[in-house]
Amino acid sequence: MENSSSKWIATVASIWIQCSSGASYCFGIYSAALKSSQGYDQSTLNTVSVFKDIGANIGILSGLLYHFVTTPTRNNNGGRLWLVYLAGAVQCFVGYFFMWLSVTGIIDRPHVFFMCLFMFMAAHAQTFFNTGNVVVAVRNFPDYSGTGVGIMKGFFGLSGAILIQIYQTLFDGKPTTFLLMLAVFPTVVPLVLMSLVHANPSDTTNDKPHLNLLSWIALTIAAYLMIIIILESIFTFPSWAHIIATTVLLILVLSPLQIALTAQKSTQQGPSPVMDPLIMAPEAQEGAPVEMNLIQAMCTVNFWLLFLAMICALGSGLATINNITQNGESLDYSTFEINAMVSLYSIWNFLGRFGGGFVSDFFLHKYGWGRPVFISITQLTMVGGYLIFASGGNLYIGSMIVGVCYGSQWSLMPTITSEIFGVKHMGTIFNTIAAANPLGSYLFSVQVIGRIYDRESEAGGGSCHGIHCFMLSYFIFAGRRPKQLQG
Repeated sequence: MENSSSKWIATVASIWIQCSSGASYCFGIYSAALKSSQGYDQSTLNTVSVFKDIGANIGILSGLLYHFVTTPTRNNNGGRLWLVYLAGAVQCFVGYFFMWLSVTGIIDRPHVFFMCLFMFMAAHAQTFFNTGNVVVAVRNFPDYSGTGVGIMKGFFGLSGAILIQIYQTLFDGKPTTFLLMLAVFPTVVPLVLMSLVHANPSDTTNDKPHLNLLSWIALTIAAYLMIIIILESIFTFPSWAHIIATTVLLILVLSPLQIALTAQKSTQQGPSPVMDPLIMAPEAQEGAPVEMNLIQAMCTVNFWLLFLAMICALGSGLATINNITQNGESLDYSTFEINAMVSLYSIWNFLGRFGGGFVSDFFLHKYGWGRPVFISITQLTMVGGYLIFASGGNLYIGSMIVGVCYGSQWSLMPTITSEIFGVKHMGTIFNTIAAANPLGSYLFSVQVIGRIYDRESEAGGGSCHGIHCFMLSYFIFAGRRPKQLQG
Protein backbone atom coordinates (compact mmCIF):
# COMPACT_ATOMS: atom_id res chain seq x y z
CA MET A 1 0.00 0.00 0.00
CA GLU A 2 2.82 2.37 0.81
CA ASN A 3 4.42 1.83 -2.59
CA SER A 4 1.09 2.33 -4.35
CA SER A 5 0.51 5.59 -2.50
CA SER A 6 3.98 6.88 -3.31
CA LYS A 7 3.55 5.92 -6.96
CA TRP A 8 0.37 7.94 -7.44
CA ILE A 9 1.58 10.94 -5.47
CA ALA A 10 4.72 10.86 -7.62
CA THR A 11 2.55 10.75 -10.75
CA VAL A 12 0.55 13.83 -9.75
CA ALA A 13 3.72 15.70 -8.76
CA SER A 14 5.21 14.83 -12.17
CA ILE A 15 2.06 16.08 -13.93
CA TRP A 16 2.25 19.41 -12.13
CA ILE A 17 5.93 19.78 -12.98
CA GLN A 18 5.12 19.02 -16.62
CA CYS A 19 2.39 21.67 -16.60
CA SER A 20 4.93 24.35 -15.64
CA SER A 21 7.88 23.23 -17.77
CA GLY A 22 6.99 24.25 -21.33
CA ALA A 23 8.30 27.82 -21.25
CA SER A 24 10.12 27.29 -24.56
CA TYR A 25 6.70 27.28 -26.26
CA CYS A 26 6.17 30.88 -25.07
CA PHE A 27 8.99 32.50 -27.05
CA GLY A 28 6.54 34.44 -29.20
CA ILE A 29 5.23 36.34 -26.17
CA TYR A 30 8.52 38.07 -25.35
CA SER A 31 10.45 37.80 -28.65
CA ALA A 32 9.48 41.32 -29.78
CA ALA A 33 10.64 42.82 -26.47
CA LEU A 34 13.88 40.87 -26.70
CA LYS A 35 14.43 42.06 -30.27
CA SER A 36 13.76 45.75 -29.60
CA SER A 37 15.62 45.97 -26.27
CA GLN A 38 18.76 44.33 -27.65
CA GLY A 39 18.64 46.01 -31.06
CA TYR A 40 18.50 42.70 -32.92
CA ASP A 41 17.53 42.25 -36.53
CA GLN A 42 15.31 39.30 -37.47
CA SER A 43 18.25 37.11 -38.39
CA THR A 44 19.87 37.59 -34.98
CA LEU A 45 16.58 36.93 -33.20
CA ASN A 46 16.20 33.71 -35.19
CA THR A 47 19.71 32.72 -34.12
CA VAL A 48 18.69 33.06 -30.47
CA SER A 49 15.57 31.04 -31.23
CA VAL A 50 17.65 28.26 -32.75
CA PHE A 51 19.53 27.89 -29.46
CA LYS A 52 16.14 27.55 -27.78
CA ASP A 53 15.30 24.60 -30.03
CA ILE A 54 18.72 23.04 -29.50
CA GLY A 55 18.56 23.39 -25.71
CA ALA A 56 15.03 22.00 -25.54
CA ASN A 57 15.93 18.86 -27.51
CA ILE A 58 19.49 17.95 -26.53
CA GLY A 59 18.88 16.10 -23.29
CA ILE A 60 21.84 13.74 -23.18
CA LEU A 61 23.23 15.34 -20.01
CA SER A 62 19.90 14.97 -18.22
CA GLY A 63 19.79 11.29 -19.15
CA LEU A 64 23.33 10.71 -17.92
CA LEU A 65 22.60 12.55 -14.67
CA TYR A 66 19.40 10.55 -14.14
CA HIS A 67 21.32 7.28 -14.54
CA PHE A 68 24.12 8.42 -12.23
CA VAL A 69 21.92 9.54 -9.33
CA THR A 70 19.45 6.62 -9.53
CA THR A 71 21.97 3.78 -9.85
CA PRO A 72 22.73 2.29 -6.41
CA THR A 73 26.41 2.35 -5.44
CA ARG A 74 28.41 2.02 -2.24
CA ASN A 75 27.84 5.69 -1.40
CA ASN A 76 24.46 6.15 -3.08
CA ASN A 77 21.29 4.15 -2.57
CA GLY A 78 19.89 5.38 -5.88
CA GLY A 79 17.43 7.76 -4.24
CA ARG A 80 18.83 11.10 -5.36
CA LEU A 81 16.45 11.76 -8.23
CA TRP A 82 15.83 15.23 -6.78
CA LEU A 83 19.26 16.25 -8.10
CA VAL A 84 17.92 15.95 -11.66
CA TYR A 85 15.14 18.43 -10.89
CA LEU A 86 17.51 20.70 -9.00
CA ALA A 87 19.86 20.86 -11.99
CA GLY A 88 16.94 21.78 -14.23
CA ALA A 89 15.61 24.39 -11.81
CA VAL A 90 19.00 26.13 -11.55
CA GLN A 91 19.37 26.32 -15.32
CA CYS A 92 15.81 27.59 -15.76
CA PHE A 93 16.27 30.39 -13.23
CA VAL A 94 19.71 31.48 -14.43
CA GLY A 95 18.72 31.47 -18.11
CA TYR A 96 15.48 33.43 -17.85
CA PHE A 97 16.66 35.69 -15.03
CA PHE A 98 19.66 36.94 -17.00
CA MET A 99 17.45 37.41 -20.05
CA TRP A 100 15.12 39.50 -17.89
CA LEU A 101 18.06 41.54 -16.55
CA SER A 102 19.17 42.19 -20.12
CA VAL A 103 15.75 43.14 -21.49
CA THR A 104 14.99 45.50 -18.59
CA GLY A 105 18.40 47.17 -18.90
CA ILE A 106 19.52 46.27 -15.38
CA ILE A 107 22.70 44.92 -16.94
CA ASP A 108 24.39 46.15 -20.11
CA ARG A 109 23.39 44.50 -23.35
CA PRO A 110 25.25 41.18 -23.45
CA HIS A 111 26.97 39.93 -26.56
CA VAL A 112 24.73 37.76 -28.75
CA PHE A 113 26.81 34.75 -27.74
CA PHE A 114 25.80 35.19 -24.10
CA MET A 115 22.15 35.76 -24.96
CA CYS A 116 22.22 32.52 -26.94
CA LEU A 117 23.79 30.85 -23.91
CA PHE A 118 21.04 32.21 -21.62
CA MET A 119 18.38 30.95 -24.05
CA PHE A 120 20.06 27.56 -24.33
CA MET A 121 20.21 27.16 -20.53
CA ALA A 122 16.58 28.20 -20.06
CA ALA A 123 15.35 25.71 -22.67
CA HIS A 124 17.81 22.98 -21.65
CA ALA A 125 16.27 22.97 -18.17
CA GLN A 126 13.09 21.35 -19.44
CA THR A 127 15.00 18.25 -20.60
CA PHE A 128 15.87 17.54 -16.94
CA PHE A 129 12.24 17.84 -15.83
CA ASN A 130 11.04 15.83 -18.81
CA THR A 131 13.59 13.04 -18.37
CA GLY A 132 12.77 12.53 -14.70
CA ASN A 133 9.01 12.52 -15.24
CA VAL A 134 8.97 10.30 -18.34
CA VAL A 135 11.39 7.64 -17.04
CA VAL A 136 9.61 7.49 -13.67
CA ALA A 137 6.29 7.01 -15.50
CA VAL A 138 7.73 4.07 -17.45
CA ARG A 139 9.13 2.52 -14.27
CA ASN A 140 5.95 3.01 -12.25
CA PHE A 141 3.58 1.69 -14.93
CA PRO A 142 5.48 -1.05 -16.79
CA ASP A 143 2.29 -2.64 -18.11
CA TYR A 144 0.91 0.69 -19.37
CA SER A 145 4.07 2.61 -20.14
CA GLY A 146 2.57 4.05 -23.32
CA THR A 147 -0.31 5.58 -21.42
CA GLY A 148 2.00 6.87 -18.69
CA VAL A 149 4.37 8.50 -21.17
CA GLY A 150 1.43 9.85 -23.17
CA ILE A 151 0.01 11.54 -20.07
CA MET A 152 3.38 13.13 -19.20
CA LYS A 153 4.10 14.25 -22.75
CA GLY A 154 0.52 15.43 -23.15
CA PHE A 155 0.57 17.70 -20.12
CA PHE A 156 3.96 19.01 -21.25
CA GLY A 157 2.43 19.85 -24.61
CA LEU A 158 -0.30 21.84 -22.85
CA SER A 159 2.11 23.66 -20.53
CA GLY A 160 2.83 26.49 -22.96
CA ALA A 161 -0.86 27.32 -23.28
CA ILE A 162 -1.26 27.11 -19.47
CA LEU A 163 1.65 29.52 -18.87
CA ILE A 164 0.27 31.93 -21.47
CA GLN A 165 -3.14 31.90 -19.78
CA ILE A 166 -1.49 32.81 -16.46
CA TYR A 167 0.45 35.57 -18.24
CA GLN A 168 -2.67 37.04 -19.83
CA THR A 169 -4.37 37.11 -16.44
CA LEU A 170 -1.53 38.60 -14.39
CA PHE A 171 0.82 40.44 -16.77
CA ASP A 172 -0.99 40.98 -20.07
CA GLY A 173 0.90 43.53 -22.15
CA LYS A 174 4.04 43.23 -20.01
CA PRO A 175 6.27 40.69 -21.79
CA THR A 176 9.35 41.70 -19.78
CA THR A 177 7.53 40.82 -16.55
CA PHE A 178 6.56 37.53 -18.17
CA LEU A 179 10.29 36.76 -18.51
CA LEU A 180 10.68 37.22 -14.75
CA MET A 181 7.68 34.94 -14.22
CA LEU A 182 9.36 32.28 -16.38
CA ALA A 183 12.48 32.59 -14.24
CA VAL A 184 10.51 32.04 -11.03
CA PHE A 185 7.40 29.90 -11.61
CA PRO A 186 8.87 26.92 -13.56
CA THR A 187 11.76 26.95 -11.07
CA VAL A 188 9.74 26.97 -7.86
CA VAL A 189 7.25 24.25 -8.87
CA PRO A 190 9.92 21.50 -9.38
CA LEU A 191 11.80 22.59 -6.26
CA VAL A 192 8.64 22.21 -4.17
CA LEU A 193 7.58 18.89 -5.69
CA MET A 194 10.85 17.12 -6.53
CA SER A 195 11.05 15.19 -3.25
CA LEU A 196 7.71 13.52 -4.08
CA VAL A 197 8.81 12.00 -7.38
CA HIS A 198 10.12 8.45 -7.03
CA ALA A 199 10.13 5.28 -9.08
CA ASN A 200 7.98 2.92 -7.00
CA PRO A 201 6.45 0.20 -9.19
CA SER A 202 3.95 -1.65 -7.02
CA ASP A 203 2.23 -4.98 -7.48
CA THR A 204 -1.24 -3.60 -8.14
CA THR A 205 -3.73 -4.66 -10.78
CA ASN A 206 -5.87 -1.53 -10.80
CA ASP A 207 -3.54 0.96 -12.48
CA LYS A 208 -5.54 1.25 -15.69
CA PRO A 209 -8.77 2.74 -14.24
CA HIS A 210 -6.82 5.51 -12.49
CA LEU A 211 -4.70 6.16 -15.57
CA ASN A 212 -7.91 6.41 -17.59
CA LEU A 213 -9.23 9.06 -15.19
CA LEU A 214 -6.00 11.04 -15.55
CA SER A 215 -6.38 10.72 -19.30
CA TRP A 216 -9.90 12.14 -19.16
CA ILE A 217 -8.66 15.06 -17.09
CA ALA A 218 -5.95 15.75 -19.68
CA LEU A 219 -8.51 15.66 -22.50
CA THR A 220 -10.83 17.95 -20.54
CA ILE A 221 -8.06 20.51 -20.01
CA ALA A 222 -7.16 20.35 -23.70
CA ALA A 223 -10.79 20.89 -24.73
CA TYR A 224 -11.16 23.75 -22.25
CA LEU A 225 -7.99 25.45 -23.50
CA MET A 226 -9.14 25.08 -27.10
CA ILE A 227 -12.45 26.78 -26.28
CA ILE A 228 -10.69 29.58 -24.40
CA ILE A 229 -8.17 30.12 -27.21
CA ILE A 230 -10.95 30.36 -29.80
CA LEU A 231 -13.02 32.75 -27.66
CA GLU A 232 -9.99 34.96 -26.95
CA SER A 233 -9.31 35.11 -30.69
CA ILE A 234 -12.85 36.32 -31.36
CA PHE A 235 -13.61 38.51 -28.33
CA THR A 236 -11.62 40.89 -26.16
CA PHE A 237 -11.64 39.42 -22.65
CA PRO A 238 -11.95 41.90 -19.76
CA SER A 239 -9.73 41.27 -16.73
CA TRP A 240 -12.49 39.56 -14.74
CA ALA A 241 -13.07 37.08 -17.58
CA HIS A 242 -9.37 36.21 -17.66
CA ILE A 243 -9.42 35.68 -13.89
CA ILE A 244 -12.43 33.35 -14.07
CA ALA A 245 -11.00 31.42 -17.04
CA THR A 246 -7.61 30.96 -15.36
CA THR A 247 -9.18 29.99 -12.03
CA VAL A 248 -11.18 27.23 -13.70
CA LEU A 249 -8.03 26.12 -15.52
CA LEU A 250 -6.03 25.89 -12.28
CA ILE A 251 -8.82 23.88 -10.64
CA LEU A 252 -8.67 21.43 -13.54
CA VAL A 253 -4.88 21.20 -13.26
CA LEU A 254 -5.15 20.49 -9.52
CA SER A 255 -7.85 17.84 -9.96
CA PRO A 256 -5.43 14.89 -10.53
CA LEU A 257 -4.74 15.06 -6.78
CA GLN A 258 -8.17 13.54 -6.20
CA ILE A 259 -7.19 10.60 -8.44
CA ALA A 260 -4.06 10.08 -6.36
CA LEU A 261 -6.04 10.09 -3.11
CA THR A 262 -8.55 7.61 -4.55
CA ALA A 263 -5.74 5.33 -5.73
CA GLN A 264 -4.16 5.57 -2.28
CA LYS A 265 -7.32 4.20 -0.69
CA SER A 266 -7.53 1.34 -3.13
CA THR A 267 -6.87 -2.01 -1.49
CA GLN A 268 -6.98 -4.32 -4.49
CA GLN A 269 -3.56 -5.83 -5.01
CA GLY A 270 -2.18 -8.66 -7.03
CA PRO A 271 0.73 -9.66 -9.22
CA SER A 272 1.49 -7.32 -12.09
CA PRO A 273 4.44 -8.83 -13.93
CA VAL A 274 6.71 -6.55 -15.87
CA MET A 275 6.23 -7.22 -19.54
CA ASP A 276 9.19 -8.37 -21.62
CA PRO A 277 10.35 -5.99 -24.33
CA LEU A 278 8.14 -6.31 -27.41
CA ILE A 279 11.10 -5.91 -29.73
CA MET A 280 14.22 -7.83 -28.88
CA ALA A 281 17.50 -6.34 -29.96
CA PRO A 282 19.89 -8.81 -31.64
CA GLU A 283 22.02 -8.91 -28.52
CA ALA A 284 18.98 -9.81 -26.41
CA GLN A 285 18.00 -12.62 -28.76
CA GLU A 286 21.43 -14.13 -28.32
CA GLY A 287 20.99 -14.18 -24.56
CA ALA A 288 22.78 -10.95 -23.64
CA PRO A 289 21.17 -8.62 -21.10
CA VAL A 290 18.27 -6.59 -22.45
CA GLU A 291 19.45 -3.46 -20.66
CA MET A 292 21.80 -1.50 -22.93
CA ASN A 293 23.77 1.65 -22.37
CA LEU A 294 24.00 4.41 -24.97
CA ILE A 295 27.12 3.07 -26.70
CA GLN A 296 25.66 -0.42 -26.95
CA ALA A 297 22.39 0.94 -28.27
CA MET A 298 24.17 3.03 -30.90
CA CYS A 299 25.82 -0.13 -32.20
CA THR A 300 22.44 -1.58 -33.18
CA VAL A 301 20.43 -1.13 -36.35
CA ASN A 302 17.29 -0.48 -34.29
CA PHE A 303 18.78 2.70 -32.80
CA TRP A 304 19.60 4.22 -36.17
CA LEU A 305 16.32 3.18 -37.75
CA LEU A 306 14.48 4.93 -34.91
CA PHE A 307 16.79 7.94 -35.18
CA LEU A 308 16.18 8.20 -38.95
CA ALA A 309 12.43 7.87 -38.45
CA MET A 310 12.53 10.73 -35.94
CA ILE A 311 14.59 12.93 -38.26
CA CYS A 312 11.90 12.55 -40.91
CA ALA A 313 8.83 12.86 -38.68
CA LEU A 314 9.98 15.34 -36.03
CA GLY A 315 12.09 17.42 -38.41
CA SER A 316 9.39 17.85 -41.04
CA GLY A 317 6.71 18.46 -38.38
CA LEU A 318 8.74 21.17 -36.66
CA ALA A 319 9.60 22.74 -40.02
CA THR A 320 5.88 22.89 -40.79
CA ILE A 321 4.93 24.81 -37.65
CA ASN A 322 8.00 27.05 -37.95
CA ASN A 323 6.82 28.14 -41.40
CA ILE A 324 3.04 28.10 -40.90
CA THR A 325 2.83 31.91 -40.88
CA GLN A 326 4.60 32.33 -44.22
CA ASN A 327 2.61 29.43 -45.67
CA GLY A 328 -0.66 31.02 -44.64
CA GLU A 329 0.38 34.42 -45.98
CA SER A 330 1.33 32.91 -49.34
CA LEU A 331 -2.21 31.52 -49.63
CA ASP A 332 -3.84 34.80 -48.46
CA TYR A 333 -4.96 33.60 -45.04
CA SER A 334 -5.76 36.47 -42.68
CA THR A 335 -3.68 37.24 -39.58
CA PHE A 336 -6.59 36.08 -37.44
CA GLU A 337 -6.76 32.73 -39.27
CA ILE A 338 -3.01 32.22 -39.01
CA ASN A 339 -2.97 33.01 -35.27
CA ALA A 340 -5.85 30.59 -34.74
CA MET A 341 -3.92 27.84 -36.56
CA VAL A 342 -0.83 28.48 -34.45
CA SER A 343 -2.85 28.36 -31.23
CA LEU A 344 -4.77 25.25 -32.21
CA TYR A 345 -1.57 23.47 -33.26
CA SER A 346 -0.65 23.08 -29.58
CA ILE A 347 -3.96 21.28 -29.03
CA TRP A 348 -3.36 18.91 -31.97
CA ASN A 349 0.17 18.36 -30.65
CA PHE A 350 -1.28 17.39 -27.26
CA LEU A 351 -3.81 14.99 -28.79
CA GLY A 352 -0.99 13.25 -30.63
CA ARG A 353 1.25 13.04 -27.56
CA PHE A 354 -1.56 11.67 -25.43
CA GLY A 355 -3.21 9.52 -28.08
CA GLY A 356 0.03 7.92 -29.29
CA GLY A 357 0.59 6.36 -25.88
CA PHE A 358 -3.02 5.58 -25.00
CA VAL A 359 -4.02 4.08 -28.36
CA SER A 360 -0.83 2.03 -28.71
CA ASP A 361 -1.39 0.59 -25.21
CA PHE A 362 -4.97 -0.36 -26.15
CA PHE A 363 -3.97 -2.22 -29.30
CA LEU A 364 -0.97 -3.77 -27.55
CA HIS A 365 -3.09 -5.35 -24.79
CA LYS A 366 -6.13 -6.19 -26.92
CA TYR A 367 -4.55 -7.32 -30.20
CA GLY A 368 -0.83 -7.63 -29.47
CA TRP A 369 0.19 -4.90 -31.92
CA GLY A 370 3.71 -3.58 -31.37
CA ARG A 371 4.22 0.17 -31.03
CA PRO A 372 6.43 0.46 -34.14
CA VAL A 373 3.26 -0.23 -36.13
CA PHE A 374 1.94 3.12 -34.93
CA ILE A 375 5.16 4.88 -35.88
CA SER A 376 4.49 3.65 -39.42
CA ILE A 377 0.78 4.52 -39.35
CA THR A 378 1.30 8.06 -38.05
CA GLN A 379 4.12 8.82 -40.48
CA LEU A 380 2.06 7.56 -43.41
CA THR A 381 -0.79 9.76 -42.19
CA MET A 382 1.60 12.73 -42.09
CA VAL A 383 2.12 12.22 -45.82
CA GLY A 384 -1.57 12.98 -46.31
CA GLY A 385 -1.18 16.21 -44.37
CA TYR A 386 1.84 17.25 -46.42
CA LEU A 387 -0.04 16.57 -49.65
CA ILE A 388 -2.75 18.94 -48.44
CA PHE A 389 -0.09 21.63 -47.86
CA ALA A 390 1.51 20.89 -51.24
CA SER A 391 -1.78 21.22 -53.12
CA GLY A 392 -2.76 24.45 -51.36
CA GLY A 393 -5.65 22.75 -49.60
CA ASN A 394 -7.24 23.67 -46.28
CA LEU A 395 -4.36 24.49 -43.92
CA TYR A 396 -6.56 23.96 -40.85
CA ILE A 397 -7.02 20.30 -41.84
CA GLY A 398 -3.39 19.92 -42.92
CA SER A 399 -2.02 21.42 -39.70
CA MET A 400 -4.36 19.25 -37.62
CA ILE A 401 -3.13 16.05 -39.31
CA VAL A 402 0.54 17.03 -39.06
CA GLY A 403 0.16 18.29 -35.47
CA VAL A 404 -1.47 15.10 -34.19
CA CYS A 405 1.03 12.83 -35.96
CA TYR A 406 4.00 14.98 -34.89
CA GLY A 407 2.89 14.89 -31.26
CA SER A 408 2.40 11.12 -31.32
CA GLN A 409 6.10 10.59 -32.05
CA TRP A 410 6.96 12.16 -28.68
CA SER A 411 5.08 9.48 -26.74
CA LEU A 412 5.79 6.53 -29.04
CA MET A 413 9.55 7.08 -29.33
CA PRO A 414 10.45 7.04 -25.58
CA THR A 415 8.20 4.04 -24.98
CA ILE A 416 9.66 2.09 -27.89
CA THR A 417 13.13 3.02 -26.65
CA SER A 418 12.41 1.41 -23.28
CA GLU A 419 11.04 -1.73 -24.95
CA ILE A 420 14.03 -2.16 -27.25
CA PHE A 421 16.92 -1.10 -25.04
CA GLY A 422 15.53 -1.45 -21.51
CA VAL A 423 14.73 1.09 -18.82
CA LYS A 424 18.07 1.39 -17.04
CA HIS A 425 19.63 3.79 -19.56
CA MET A 426 16.38 4.90 -21.14
CA GLY A 427 16.80 8.57 -20.21
CA THR A 428 20.14 8.85 -21.99
CA ILE A 429 19.09 6.88 -25.06
CA PHE A 430 15.75 8.53 -25.81
CA ASN A 431 17.23 11.98 -25.24
CA THR A 432 19.97 11.15 -27.75
CA ILE A 433 17.36 10.07 -30.27
CA ALA A 434 15.46 13.32 -29.55
CA ALA A 435 18.44 15.20 -31.02
CA ALA A 436 16.89 14.19 -34.34
CA ASN A 437 14.33 16.97 -33.79
CA PRO A 438 16.62 20.02 -34.21
CA LEU A 439 18.74 18.16 -36.78
CA GLY A 440 15.70 17.31 -38.86
CA SER A 441 14.32 20.82 -38.40
CA TYR A 442 17.54 22.27 -39.81
CA LEU A 443 17.49 19.93 -42.79
CA PHE A 444 13.81 20.40 -43.66
CA SER A 445 13.29 24.00 -42.56
CA VAL A 446 16.55 25.59 -43.71
CA GLN A 447 17.84 23.35 -46.47
CA VAL A 448 14.47 22.46 -48.03
CA ILE A 449 11.78 25.04 -47.23
CA GLY A 450 14.17 27.97 -46.74
CA ARG A 451 16.12 27.47 -49.96
CA ILE A 452 13.07 26.75 -52.13
CA TYR A 453 11.02 29.60 -50.64
CA ASP A 454 13.87 32.09 -51.12
CA ARG A 455 14.26 30.97 -54.72
CA GLU A 456 10.55 31.44 -55.38
CA SER A 457 10.62 34.83 -53.62
CA GLU A 458 13.48 36.05 -55.79
CA ALA A 459 11.56 35.03 -58.90
CA GLY A 460 8.59 37.01 -57.57
CA GLY A 461 10.54 40.17 -56.84
CA GLY A 462 11.12 39.62 -53.13
CA SER A 463 7.74 38.18 -52.14
CA CYS A 464 5.92 34.92 -52.84
CA HIS A 465 2.19 34.35 -53.18
CA GLY A 466 0.53 31.21 -54.43
CA ILE A 467 0.67 27.42 -54.19
CA HIS A 468 4.13 27.26 -55.78
CA CYS A 469 5.81 28.88 -52.73
CA PHE A 470 5.69 25.67 -50.68
CA MET A 471 4.45 23.06 -53.14
CA LEU A 472 7.81 21.48 -53.98
CA SER A 473 8.92 21.49 -50.32
CA TYR A 474 5.90 19.53 -49.17
CA PHE A 475 6.08 17.09 -52.06
CA ILE A 476 9.65 16.42 -50.88
CA PHE A 477 8.33 15.93 -47.33
CA ALA A 478 5.75 13.47 -48.68
CA GLY A 479 8.34 11.64 -50.79
CA ARG A 480 6.52 12.39 -54.03
CA ARG A 481 7.23 14.44 -57.11
CA PRO A 482 4.74 17.06 -58.34
CA LYS A 483 3.06 16.06 -61.61
CA GLN A 484 4.71 18.81 -63.60
CA LEU A 485 8.14 17.41 -62.62
CA GLN A 486 7.35 13.77 -63.34
CA GLY A 487 8.47 12.09 -66.52
